[in-house]
Amino acid sequence: MSWEEPSEPVKELIRRAAEIALAAPPDWFDEIDTAAFAAPTIRQAADDPELRAFILRGTHSSLIHWVSANLRRPGVPVAPNTEEPVEAARVLARRGYDESNLEAYRLGQNVAWRRWMKIAFALKSDPDDLAEMLDVTARSISEFVDATIAATSEQIQQERELLSRHRDSELREMVTHILNGRKVSRSTAEQTLGYRLARTHTAVVVWTTVAAPRLTELERVADALARHVAARERLRIVAGPGTVWLWIADADDARLRDADRAIGAVVDVQIAIGSTGHGIDGFRVSHLDAVSTQQTMARLDTDHRVGTYADVEGVLLLTTDPDRANRFVAHTLGALEKAAPAVRETVRAYLHEQCNASRAADRLVSHRNTVLRRLKQADELLPRPLDQNTLNVAMALEIQYWRGGAAVGSAH
Repeated sequence: MSWEEPSEPVKELIRRAAEIALAAPPDWFDEIDTAAFAAPTIRQAADDPELRAFILRGTHSSLIHWVSANLRRPGVPVAPNTEEPVEAARVLARRGYDESNLEAYRLGQNVAWRRWMKIAFALKSDPDDLAEMLDVTARSISEFVDATIAATSEQIQQERELLSRHRDSELREMVTHILNGRKVSRSTAEQTLGYRLARTHTAVVVWTTVAAPRLTELERVADALARHVAARERLRIVAGPGTVWLWIADADDARLRDADRAIGAVVDVQIAIGSTGHGIDGFRVSHLDAVSTQQTMARLDTDHRVGTYADVEGVLLLTTDPDRANRFVAHTLGALEKAAPAVRETVRAYLHEQCNASRAADRLVSHRNTVLRRLKQADELLPRPLDQNTLNVAMALEIQYWRGGAAVGSAH
């Protein structure tokens, strides 16, 4: 934003006002301190002596910072204060408070501005110069407080991430013991994890391969999935810059099958869901199955956002040797491999429905005659008639589906 320095007479007014403000007695801050804790979001923090002291030091420091800057260079934009507010941010984050407590700076600003106007009106000056002085300083203090709050808010976020990484480090260490099959006391593990193990678990891997992943987005997807499946409890761990591990307790199986609804409009995020098991062994095996599902989806470069172990278990075995799997698909499907996606998906649905055209039509939300027409087209493309090679065609189509086969062929 452009900024024009005021005229010399206005600069002199600002300098004189700054001198008076800096020379004000200590009780000058009393009204500011009272206002700083007036908002409902801050009253709880007011009862915390250490936090209250930090917030007061921050408001005092910011006010003195702005006034001192205008004494040195009157009317020039003031850089944000990053000393006391940053330390206050660390305390806020460690005590579990959020950015709403920064409203103290805004409330303090309002009182300080009223003090500043009283000083300005007490100065002998030309009315036009006074009007310009108030206009310049109002804009200056508003932008200064905005920038200071933004810098402090960013520091709170950084502190939260540091605390979260430390907590996740403890969780990962315990989870690693369990996944490696070490003997771990269930009570000790549950106390560390904050999650009960003597129940049914379904493990999930939420991940992205984008260059600059946003962990908060992955965590939101994981939390949305836990809510979607009506999980009674959940354990979420940041496993890496682009990966979140999740365990959900007593999930609704029916809702697991449409887990893609939990992703919503989020792009470049995928979900791999493991098997369901009970107790510590179920906790471990479910996660290993979720990781196998993730690896299979990644190896096949699938364009599907969600995969379950039940979906890909057979494909996992069939694609252990990618070259042989590719040859199997090509040999089994022939020209159908590169046919229209609608034709391939019709055959896949028909086979999933035990070769029942009516049920396949319901599954595809299509007409039975359309299904029959596409099956006839597929028979003409297959090296062998479908009814003579049903099992192999089903396996080949499943491999193609999970390797992003829906993108192959022309859409018609």
